[in-house]
Amino acid sequence: MKVAVLTGGGDCPGLNAVIRAIVRRASEHGFEMMGLRDGWKGLLDDNHFRLTRETTSGILHRGGTILGTSRVNPFKVENGLERVKRAIERNGIHAVIAIGGEGTLSAATRMSQEGLRIVGVPKTIDNDLNGTDFTFGFDTAVSIATEAVDRLHSTAESHKRVIVCEVMGRHVGWIATYAGIAGGADVILVPEIPADLEAVAQHLVRRNAGGRTFSIVVVAEGTRIKLSAEQNEQLVTTGALDEAGRPRLGGVGNIVAAEIERRTGFETRVSVLGHIQRGGAPTAHDRVLATRFGVHACDMVARGEFGRMAALRGNDIVSENLAEATRELKRVPKEFFEVAQVFFG
Repeated sequence: MKVAVLTGGGDCPGLNAVIRAIVRRASEHGFEMMGLRDGWKGLLDDNHFRLTRETTSGILHRGGTILGTSRVNPFKVENGLERVKRAIERNGIHAVIAIGGEGTLSAATRMSQEGLRIVGVPKTIDNDLNGTDFTFGFDTAVSIATEAVDRLHSTAESHKRVIVCEVMGRHVGWIATYAGIAGGADVILVPEIPADLEAVAQHLVRRNAGGRTFSIVVVAEGTRIKLSAEQNEQLVTTGALDEAGRPRLGGVGNIVAAEIERRTGFETRVSVLGHIQRGGAPTAHDRVLATRFGVHACDMVARGEFGRMAALRGNDIVSENLAEATRELKRVPKEFFEVAQVFFG
Protein backbone atom coordinates (compact mmCIF):
# COMPACT_ATOMS: atom_id res chain seq x y z
CA MET A 1 0.00 0.00 0.00
CA LYS A 2 1.44 3.37 -1.04
CA VAL A 3 0.82 6.35 1.24
CA ALA A 4 1.84 9.93 0.42
CA VAL A 5 2.67 12.60 2.98
CA LEU A 6 2.89 16.37 2.55
CA THR A 7 3.61 19.45 4.65
CA GLY A 8 1.70 22.58 3.66
CA GLY A 9 1.39 26.21 4.76
CA GLY A 10 3.92 27.97 6.96
CA ASP A 11 6.77 25.85 8.28
CA CYS A 12 7.13 25.21 11.98
CA PRO A 13 9.42 23.28 14.34
CA GLY A 14 8.41 19.62 14.63
CA LEU A 15 7.53 18.89 11.00
CA ASN A 16 10.54 16.63 10.52
CA ALA A 17 9.72 14.83 13.76
CA VAL A 18 6.24 13.93 12.52
CA ILE A 19 7.54 12.87 9.10
CA ARG A 20 10.06 10.59 10.81
CA ALA A 21 7.36 9.10 13.05
CA ILE A 22 5.03 8.43 10.12
CA VAL A 23 7.77 6.65 8.17
CA ARG A 24 8.84 4.55 11.17
CA ARG A 25 5.25 3.46 11.90
CA ALA A 26 4.58 2.89 8.20
CA SER A 27 7.33 0.29 8.04
CA GLU A 28 5.51 -1.70 10.74
CA HIS A 29 2.29 -1.57 8.70
CA GLY A 30 4.10 -2.50 5.49
CA PHE A 31 3.29 0.81 3.76
CA GLU A 32 5.42 2.28 1.00
CA MET A 33 5.85 5.99 1.80
CA MET A 34 5.99 8.79 -0.76
CA GLY A 35 7.04 12.34 0.13
CA LEU A 36 5.26 15.09 -1.80
CA ARG A 37 7.40 18.17 -2.35
CA ASP A 38 6.11 21.63 -1.41
CA GLY A 39 2.69 20.75 -0.04
CA TRP A 40 -0.27 20.23 -2.36
CA LYS A 41 1.97 21.52 -5.14
CA GLY A 42 3.73 18.15 -5.06
CA LEU A 43 0.53 16.44 -6.23
CA LEU A 44 -0.30 19.14 -8.77
CA ASP A 45 3.19 18.92 -10.31
CA ASP A 46 3.68 15.17 -9.69
CA ASN A 47 6.83 16.03 -7.74
CA HIS A 48 7.71 13.43 -5.13
CA PHE A 49 10.31 11.02 -3.80
CA ARG A 50 10.38 7.84 -1.75
CA LEU A 51 10.59 8.17 2.02
CA THR A 52 12.51 5.49 3.91
CA ARG A 53 14.04 5.01 7.34
CA GLU A 54 17.36 6.04 5.77
CA THR A 55 16.08 9.29 4.23
CA THR A 56 14.40 10.27 7.50
CA SER A 57 17.23 9.31 9.82
CA GLY A 58 18.68 12.11 11.95
CA ILE A 59 15.94 14.65 11.27
CA LEU A 60 14.08 14.57 14.62
CA HIS A 61 15.81 17.66 15.99
CA ARG A 62 15.87 19.69 12.78
CA GLY A 63 13.60 22.65 12.13
CA GLY A 64 11.81 23.21 8.84
CA THR A 65 10.68 20.31 6.66
CA ILE A 66 12.64 17.99 4.40
CA LEU A 67 9.59 17.89 2.11
CA GLY A 68 9.45 21.63 1.55
CA THR A 69 6.21 23.55 1.83
CA SER A 70 3.99 26.08 0.08
CA ARG A 71 0.62 27.74 0.54
CA VAL A 72 -0.72 26.45 -2.79
CA ASN A 73 -4.40 25.46 -2.54
CA PRO A 74 -5.51 23.03 -5.29
CA PHE A 75 -9.00 24.52 -5.21
CA LYS A 76 -7.57 27.89 -6.24
CA VAL A 77 -5.69 26.40 -9.19
CA GLU A 78 -7.34 25.77 -12.54
CA ASN A 79 -8.45 22.12 -12.72
CA GLY A 80 -6.61 21.62 -9.41
CA LEU A 81 -8.88 18.91 -8.02
CA GLU A 82 -8.80 16.93 -11.26
CA ARG A 83 -5.00 17.18 -11.43
CA VAL A 84 -4.71 15.93 -7.85
CA LYS A 85 -7.04 13.00 -8.56
CA ARG A 86 -5.09 12.06 -11.69
CA ALA A 87 -1.78 12.18 -9.80
CA ILE A 88 -3.15 9.95 -7.05
CA GLU A 89 -4.48 7.44 -9.56
CA ARG A 90 -1.36 7.53 -11.74
CA ASN A 91 0.95 6.88 -8.79
CA GLY A 92 -1.27 4.29 -7.13
CA ILE A 93 -1.56 6.30 -3.92
CA HIS A 94 -3.90 4.66 -1.43
CA ALA A 95 -4.08 7.61 1.00
CA VAL A 96 -2.61 11.05 1.69
CA ILE A 97 -1.46 12.27 5.10
CA ALA A 98 -1.69 16.07 5.07
CA ILE A 99 0.33 17.87 7.75
CA GLY A 100 -0.74 21.47 8.02
CA GLY A 101 -2.63 24.28 9.62
CA GLU A 102 -6.03 25.78 8.96
CA GLY A 103 -5.43 26.41 5.24
CA THR A 104 -3.89 23.04 4.40
CA LEU A 105 -6.42 21.07 6.44
CA SER A 106 -9.38 23.03 5.06
CA ALA A 107 -8.24 21.93 1.59
CA ALA A 108 -7.83 18.40 2.98
CA THR A 109 -11.42 18.53 4.25
CA ARG A 110 -12.71 19.43 0.80
CA MET A 111 -10.55 16.70 -0.76
CA SER A 112 -12.07 14.20 1.64
CA GLN A 113 -15.56 15.37 0.76
CA GLU A 114 -14.67 14.75 -2.88
CA GLY A 115 -14.00 11.11 -2.05
CA LEU A 116 -10.22 11.11 -1.55
CA ARG A 117 -8.71 9.16 1.35
CA ILE A 118 -7.19 11.86 3.55
CA VAL A 119 -5.81 11.89 7.10
CA GLY A 120 -4.82 15.18 8.74
CA VAL A 121 -2.11 16.13 11.21
CA PRO A 122 -2.40 19.56 12.89
CA LYS A 123 0.63 21.80 12.90
CA THR A 124 0.86 25.55 13.37
CA ILE A 125 2.75 27.87 15.66
CA ASP A 126 -0.52 29.82 16.05
CA ASN A 127 -2.35 26.99 17.90
CA ASP A 128 -5.57 28.10 16.18
CA LEU A 129 -7.02 24.74 15.09
CA ASN A 130 -10.22 24.11 16.97
CA GLY A 131 -10.05 20.32 16.78
CA THR A 132 -7.04 19.89 19.07
CA ASP A 133 -5.98 21.24 22.46
CA PHE A 134 -2.51 22.03 21.13
CA THR A 135 -0.70 21.91 17.81
CA PHE A 136 2.98 21.13 17.60
CA GLY A 137 5.16 24.13 16.78
CA PHE A 138 3.28 26.31 19.26
CA ASP A 139 5.40 25.40 22.29
CA THR A 140 8.62 26.20 20.42
CA ALA A 141 7.31 29.55 19.16
CA VAL A 142 6.15 30.50 22.67
CA SER A 143 9.52 29.50 24.14
CA ILE A 144 11.35 31.68 21.61
CA ALA A 145 9.01 34.63 22.19
CA THR A 146 9.26 34.24 25.98
CA GLU A 147 13.06 34.27 25.85
CA ALA A 148 12.88 37.45 23.73
CA VAL A 149 10.59 39.13 26.28
CA ASP A 150 12.95 38.10 29.09
CA ARG A 151 15.86 39.70 27.26
CA LEU A 152 13.90 42.85 26.45
CA HIS A 153 13.14 43.32 30.16
CA SER A 154 16.79 43.90 31.05
CA THR A 155 17.46 46.49 28.36
CA ALA A 156 14.11 48.23 28.94
CA GLU A 157 14.86 48.52 32.66
CA SER A 158 18.39 49.78 32.07
CA HIS A 159 17.25 52.61 29.78
CA LYS A 160 13.86 53.25 31.42
CA ARG A 161 12.10 52.61 28.13
CA VAL A 162 8.90 51.09 26.86
CA ILE A 163 9.66 48.23 24.47
CA VAL A 164 7.04 46.81 22.13
CA CYS A 165 7.59 43.19 21.08
CA GLU A 166 5.65 42.14 17.96
CA VAL A 167 4.99 38.40 17.69
CA MET A 168 3.20 36.29 15.11
CA GLY A 169 -0.54 35.69 15.22
CA ARG A 170 -2.65 36.63 12.20
CA HIS A 171 -6.09 35.74 13.55
CA VAL A 172 -5.48 34.66 17.13
CA GLY A 173 -3.35 35.76 20.06
CA TRP A 174 -2.22 32.49 21.60
CA ILE A 175 1.52 33.20 21.16
CA ALA A 176 1.17 36.75 22.45
CA THR A 177 -0.92 35.67 25.44
CA TYR A 178 1.28 32.74 26.48
CA ALA A 179 4.58 34.57 25.91
CA GLY A 180 3.21 37.69 27.57
CA ILE A 181 2.13 35.83 30.68
CA ALA A 182 5.32 33.75 30.82
CA GLY A 183 7.54 36.79 30.23
CA GLY A 184 5.70 39.11 32.62
CA ALA A 185 4.57 41.62 29.98
CA ASP A 186 2.78 44.72 31.21
CA VAL A 187 0.40 44.91 28.25
CA ILE A 188 -0.70 42.18 25.82
CA LEU A 189 -2.54 43.08 22.62
CA VAL A 190 -4.28 40.34 20.61
CA PRO A 191 -6.49 40.03 17.50
CA GLU A 192 -9.46 38.92 19.60
CA ILE A 193 -9.70 42.36 21.25
CA PRO A 194 -9.21 45.57 19.20
CA ALA A 195 -6.47 47.63 20.83
CA ASP A 196 -7.43 50.94 22.43
CA LEU A 197 -4.11 52.77 22.30
CA GLU A 198 -5.31 55.62 24.48
CA ALA A 199 -6.16 53.15 27.23
CA VAL A 200 -2.73 51.53 26.77
CA ALA A 201 -1.02 54.91 27.06
CA GLN A 202 -2.93 55.82 30.20
CA HIS A 203 -2.04 52.48 31.77
CA LEU A 204 1.68 53.03 31.07
CA VAL A 205 1.50 56.53 32.52
CA ARG A 206 -0.03 55.13 35.71
CA ARG A 207 2.73 52.52 35.92
CA ASN A 208 5.36 55.21 35.57
CA ALA A 209 3.71 57.39 38.22
CA GLY A 210 3.84 54.42 40.55
CA GLY A 211 7.60 54.16 40.17
CA ARG A 212 7.78 51.49 37.47
CA THR A 213 9.96 53.27 34.96
CA PHE A 214 9.92 50.70 32.15
CA SER A 215 7.26 48.56 30.48
CA ILE A 216 7.00 45.66 28.04
CA VAL A 217 4.15 45.54 25.53
CA VAL A 218 3.57 42.31 23.56
CA VAL A 219 1.43 42.67 20.42
CA ALA A 220 0.29 40.01 17.95
CA GLU A 221 0.80 40.99 14.30
CA GLY A 222 -2.91 40.65 13.53
CA THR A 223 -4.10 42.99 16.29
CA ARG A 224 -6.51 45.62 15.05
CA ILE A 225 -5.70 49.07 16.38
CA LYS A 226 -7.82 52.12 16.99
CA LEU A 227 -5.96 55.41 16.74
CA SER A 228 -8.82 57.65 17.83
CA ALA A 229 -12.40 57.47 19.11
CA GLU A 230 -13.67 58.53 15.70
CA GLN A 231 -11.81 55.84 13.74
CA ASN A 232 -12.70 52.20 13.30
CA GLU A 233 -10.13 49.61 14.30
CA GLN A 234 -7.84 48.62 11.45
CA LEU A 235 -5.51 45.79 10.49
CA VAL A 236 -1.94 46.84 9.71
CA THR A 237 -0.61 45.38 6.44
CA THR A 238 2.37 45.95 4.17
CA GLY A 239 0.13 46.50 1.14
CA ALA A 240 1.32 43.28 -0.50
CA LEU A 241 -0.33 39.85 -0.72
CA ASP A 242 1.16 36.52 0.31
CA GLU A 243 1.10 33.42 -1.89
CA ALA A 244 -2.32 32.48 -0.52
CA GLY A 245 -3.70 35.84 -1.66
CA ARG A 246 -4.05 37.23 1.86
CA PRO A 247 -2.85 40.72 2.91
CA ARG A 248 0.70 40.41 4.22
CA LEU A 249 0.77 41.61 7.82
CA GLY A 250 3.50 43.70 9.34
CA GLY A 251 4.09 46.96 11.07
CA VAL A 252 1.61 46.97 13.94
CA GLY A 253 4.45 47.00 16.46
CA ASN A 254 5.92 50.14 14.91
CA ILE A 255 2.57 51.94 14.97
CA VAL A 256 1.90 50.92 18.57
CA ALA A 257 5.37 52.08 19.62
CA ALA A 258 5.02 55.43 17.82
CA GLU A 259 1.60 56.05 19.37
CA ILE A 260 2.79 55.18 22.87
CA GLU A 261 5.72 57.60 22.58
CA ARG A 262 3.49 60.34 21.14
CA ARG A 263 0.83 59.95 23.82
CA THR A 264 3.10 59.46 26.84
CA GLY A 265 6.42 61.08 25.99
CA PHE A 266 8.19 57.88 27.09
CA GLU A 267 11.07 56.70 24.94
CA THR A 268 9.72 53.64 23.13
CA ARG A 269 11.43 51.02 20.97
CA VAL A 270 10.09 48.08 18.99
CA SER A 271 11.40 44.55 18.40
CA VAL A 272 9.77 42.43 15.67
CA LEU A 273 10.48 38.72 16.13
CA GLY A 274 9.08 37.62 12.78
CA HIS A 275 10.21 34.30 11.36
CA ILE A 276 12.63 33.67 14.23
CA GLN A 277 9.58 32.14 15.91
CA ARG A 278 9.24 29.54 13.14
CA GLY A 279 12.87 28.50 12.86
CA GLY A 280 15.31 26.28 14.64
CA ALA A 281 15.06 23.08 16.62
CA PRO A 282 11.73 22.11 18.20
CA THR A 283 11.36 21.90 21.97
CA ALA A 284 11.17 18.48 23.62
CA HIS A 285 7.40 19.00 24.04
CA ASP A 286 6.92 19.60 20.30
CA ARG A 287 9.14 16.64 19.35
CA VAL A 288 7.08 14.31 21.52
CA LEU A 289 3.71 15.71 20.41
CA ALA A 290 4.69 15.58 16.72
CA THR A 291 5.91 12.01 17.14
CA ARG A 292 2.64 10.93 18.80
CA PHE A 293 0.62 12.64 16.06
CA GLY A 294 2.67 10.90 13.34
CA VAL A 295 2.27 7.43 14.81
CA HIS A 296 -1.46 7.96 15.33
CA ALA A 297 -1.97 9.30 11.79
CA CYS A 298 -0.30 6.22 10.31
CA ASP A 299 -2.48 3.98 12.46
CA MET A 300 -5.55 5.90 11.22
CA VAL A 301 -4.59 5.05 7.64
CA ALA A 302 -4.19 1.39 8.61
CA ARG A 303 -7.66 1.43 10.22
CA GLY A 304 -9.25 3.24 7.29
CA GLU A 305 -10.17 6.29 9.39
CA PHE A 306 -10.24 8.84 6.57
CA GLY A 307 -11.62 12.36 6.68
CA ARG A 308 -10.25 12.63 10.20
CA MET A 309 -7.34 14.28 11.99
CA ALA A 310 -5.00 13.24 14.79
CA ALA A 311 -5.64 15.51 17.77
CA LEU A 312 -4.61 16.07 21.38
CA ARG A 313 -7.43 15.93 23.94
CA GLY A 314 -6.14 16.21 27.47
CA ASN A 315 -3.14 13.92 27.36
CA ASP A 316 -4.63 11.51 24.82
CA ILE A 317 -4.15 11.41 21.04
CA VAL A 318 -7.53 10.86 19.41
CA SER A 319 -9.15 11.04 15.97
CA GLU A 320 -11.25 14.13 15.23
CA ASN A 321 -13.52 14.81 12.28
CA LEU A 322 -11.63 17.03 9.82
CA ALA A 323 -14.65 19.12 8.88
CA GLU A 324 -15.42 19.84 12.52
CA ALA A 325 -11.79 20.53 13.35
CA THR A 326 -11.49 23.19 10.62
CA ARG A 327 -14.96 24.71 10.84
CA GLU A 328 -13.79 27.68 12.90
CA LEU A 329 -10.60 29.03 14.42
CA LYS A 330 -9.76 28.45 18.07
CA ARG A 331 -9.48 31.93 19.54
CA VAL A 332 -8.16 32.95 22.95
CA PRO A 333 -11.25 32.85 25.21
CA LYS A 334 -12.11 35.86 27.32
CA GLU A 335 -11.68 33.99 30.60
CA PHE A 336 -8.16 32.89 29.63
CA PHE A 337 -7.11 36.40 28.62
CA GLU A 338 -8.47 37.72 31.91
CA VAL A 339 -5.76 35.72 33.66
CA ALA A 340 -3.17 37.85 31.84
CA GLN A 341 -5.00 41.05 32.71
CA VAL A 342 -4.59 40.35 36.43
CA PHE A 343 -0.92 41.32 36.00
CA PHE A 344 -1.47 44.49 33.94
CA GLY A 345 -0.85 46.70 36.96
